[in-house]
Amino acid sequence: MRHIDPVARNIARLRSAFGRFATGVTVVTFDGADKRHGMTANSFSSVSVDPPLVVVNVDRKSHAHDALAGRPFVVNVLGAEQNDLALHFAGRPNCEPQWIEGDVAPRLARTLAYFECTPWAAYDGGDHTMYLGRVTNFNYRDGDALGFSNSRFTVIPETSLGQEFLI
Repeated sequence: MRHIDPVARNIARLRSAFGRFATGVTVVTFDGADKRHGMTANSFSSVSVDPPLVVVNVDRKSHAHDALAGRPFVVNVLGAEQNDLALHFAGRPNCEPQWIEGDVAPRLARTLAYFECTPWAAYDGGDHTMYLGRVTNFNYRDGDALGFSNSRFTVIPETSLGQEFLI
């Protein structure tokens, strides 16, 4: 009798379980061979401070997957008021993005934070590829963050307490 992996049989439930982890929302932007590209992503994380590295996980079926390979990119962290940008770059165009020429790739105006990155490495991650980038420039502003949890946007309020509260 062949063993069937119980997790593999429950992909929809697995996605729902993953969705319980609240994340911020980013748009990854880069120059492609023929035009500017952007894709909404909530699978982003800092990796290392020395050297400064971040990772973005991109679905292999995504239109941006192959176009991003080996290219400099910017991770734009969205503010709570920027859900229109998240939807726009998720394939539901509803606004006109305002672009800024970054040092290595185009970025979006007025984001909560941005990280300009040069390619560091790419790793197989099953149905995704993990693109690591070395941060070459960054900046941030104060404000509430756009969050995503349970398949919905939410607001992550800016707190008045920083890391010093945790120590």
